[in-house]
Amino acid sequence: MIHKFTMNGVHIAMDINGGSVHVLDEITYDMLDFYEEIRDGKLTLQEAMEKLSKYPQEELASAYDEIRTLEEELLYTEDPYEAMDFMKNRKPVVKALCLNIAHDCNLMCKYCFAKQGDFGGKKCLMSLETGKKALEYLVKNSGSRRNLEVDFFGGEPLMNFQVVKDLVQYGRELEKEYHKNFRFTITTNGVLLNDEAIDFINTHMDNAVLSLDGRKQINDDMRLTLTGKGSYDVIVPKYQKLIEKRGNKSYYIRGTFTRDSLDFSEDVKHFKELGFVHTSMEPVVSSEENPYAIREEDLPKILEEYEKLAIYYADLKEKKDPFSFFHFMVDLTQGPCVIKRISGCGAGTEYLCITPEGDLYPCHQFVGNEAYKMGNLYGEELTLPKEMQSMFKEAHIYRKEDCKTCFSKFYCSGGCHANALSFNGDILKPYGIGCEMQRKRLECAIMVEAKRMLSEEEEAPEEKVLFL
Repeated sequence: MIHKFTMNGVHIAMDINGGSVHVLDEITYDMLDFYEEIRDGKLTLQEAMEKLSKYPQEELASAYDEIRTLEEELLYTEDPYEAMDFMKNRKPVVKALCLNIAHDCNLMCKYCFAKQGDFGGKKCLMSLETGKKALEYLVKNSGSRRNLEVDFFGGEPLMNFQVVKDLVQYGRELEKEYHKNFRFTITTNGVLLNDEAIDFINTHMDNAVLSLDGRKQINDDMRLTLTGKGSYDVIVPKYQKLIEKRGNKSYYIRGTFTRDSLDFSEDVKHFKELGFVHTSMEPVVSSEENPYAIREEDLPKILEEYEKLAIYYADLKEKKDPFSFFHFMVDLTQGPCVIKRISGCGAGTEYLCITPEGDLYPCHQFVGNEAYKMGNLYGEELTLPKEMQSMFKEAHIYRKEDCKTCFSKFYCSGGCHANALSFNGDILKPYGIGCEMQRKRLECAIMVEAKRMLSEEEEAPEEKVLFL
C-alpha cells in the first residue's frame, strides 16, 4: 500500500506499512500510477509507456526497473502487525493522568468544551487529599513503568495553585518511595501568571502549555475575561516573560482556530513575531449548531491554509530556524512504539482523567458523561470496569473500518475517541473532518522534512529514500 502526492515542487511516495518515504523524479512518480497493473498482468509495460508518451521510452523503462527494485524492500510492503497477537494479549498499565485540578475558570472562551471550566457541573477545586490519592493511584497502578506523566489541567489550574505546588512536592516524595519519575505539565490560560507562578512552573514543570489563539483580534473574539474584555494584552507579556526565563525547557503556545479564523497560518506567523518558538494550532471541535464550528464546506480553505503554512515553515527549516509547529513535526526514522502507533493515546487504559471529586474518566473530554465514568478514588475498592477498559483497549486501527485503507493510520493511530463518540456515537467511527485535516497535516509534515533533508545535500539526487 502506497500513497503519493506532490507539494511545493517535491514528488513523494510513502510506503504505508513499511514506513519508508521516497522523493521521486517526475517520471518515476507518474510511472507509479501504472506499476501495480503491470506487475499484476492487467497492463503491459508498453501500454503504460503509451499512456505516458510525453516521456522518452528508455527513461520510462528505467523508472519501471527502479520501482521494481524498490519493491523488494521499500515499496508495497505487507502489514507486519495485523496478524500479531501482541495487541490482544497486552496488559496496559496506567502511565499518565490528567488532573482536573480546578473545575472553574477565569476566562469565558466561547468554544470551551469544558463549559467555562466546570464541565457542566458545579464549580469546585480539587483538594490536596484527592490530589494525593490520584498520585498514589498512579504509582500503584503503573506496574514496572518508571516515567509517569501528570498534567495539571482545568478549568484553570492556577486558580488552585497552592494544591498544584503541594502535589508536586508530594510527587517527589512518592518518587523516592516507589522508584518512579514524575514528569509534570501545566496547561494555563496565563491570566494568573505572576513572578511566583512563573518561577515555580519553570523550575518544576517539564512542559508548559500556554493558551493563546494568535493575533489580538482573533484571540480577543473568543478568549474573554469575566468582564467580557479580551485577554490578549493581559497574557502575552506574561507568556513572553515566562518563556524568556524558561531556557531550554519544553513549552507550547497552544492556539485554537475556528470558522471565524480560517486564515490561521497568519496566527502561527504571529506567534513567531511575538518571539514564541514552540507552537501549536488546533482546530475547534464543536457541534455545527455553534456559529464558530468548522463545517465540511470549510475543508478546502483549511487544507489550503495548511499547505500555505507548510511552504512557509519548510523555508524556515531550510534556513535552520528553530521555530517549530507541532503538527508539522513528524519522526520518520523511529517514531512511537508499535502499540502506540496502532492504539493511539491510551485513553481509558494507559491514560485517565481525575476530577476534583475523585471521579475517573477515560480522558478529560469524557468528563461529565456519566456513561463513561470509570470509578471514584474514594470507593472502597477501586477497580476499573473491565468491559469499558477492554472497549478502549480494542479501539485500535484494525477495528476501525475507516482506518484500514488510510495512509495516515500509523501516524494518527485512529484519531480521538471522544470526537468519534461526539460526532458518530461510536468510538470506532472516526470524526471525518478531523481525518481530512490529519491527512493533510501529515503530507505537509513529510514535505517539510523532505525539503529540509534535501537542502542538506549539495546536489539532491533524482531519487532518494529519505526515511526508513
